[in-house]
Amino acid sequence: MNIVKQARLDKIATDIRHKNVCPDLATSATQLVMGDGNLDADIVFIGEAPGKKEDLEGLPFIGASGKFLNDMLASAGMARKDVYITNIVKYRPPNNRDPSAAEKAAFWPYLLEQLEIIQPKVVITLGRHSMEYFFPGQKIGEIHGQPKDVLIGKQSLYVIPLFHPAAALYNGSLRQTLIDDFLKVPTLLSTLD
Repeated sequence: MNIVKQARLDKIATDIRHKNVCPDLATSATQLVMGDGNLDADIVFIGEAPGKKEDLEGLPFIGASGKFLNDMLASAGMARKDVYITNIVKYRPPNNRDPSAAEKAAFWPYLLEQLEIIQPKVVITLGRHSMEYFFPGQKIGEIHGQPKDVLIGKQSLYVIPLFHPAAALYNGSLRQTLIDDFLKVPTLLSTLD
């Protein structure tokens, strides 16, 4: 484990608690869910917010969506331990509602700090909530699976927007689209080496 990176990520979690980011969410959630995985990962996946199981366990993407994500990773020749997974919002919204624009805006700087620490080659957004900050005004149905270089602050990031695994679980027509987009990732990654 990269001790220096872990210490920097732990400081972000401390800052979020100390600055009382989204106090209503913090009060209704069990805990802060920062992220999980390889701190030297080439790929960072970003979802929207923790769900019920994630809130209880303190880890992102461990419910049904997480199982589907793990299956897709395996089908693409990757393992969860090789990537880093997080969400734009770090507390579970009540009743699994969508995170609000204000909640996403409040957590955005902390997400950028995470990316600056991990320094991935590729950022993969899962769903429209994390996608919209990298691609303002775009619709996921129109740009899914299309990688682009995005300049965020001083960071240049290679971002691939994908549908959220939960959407694919509930909408069978999106399932194959997500799998097809996902299976292109290793090839895209190899072109960046």
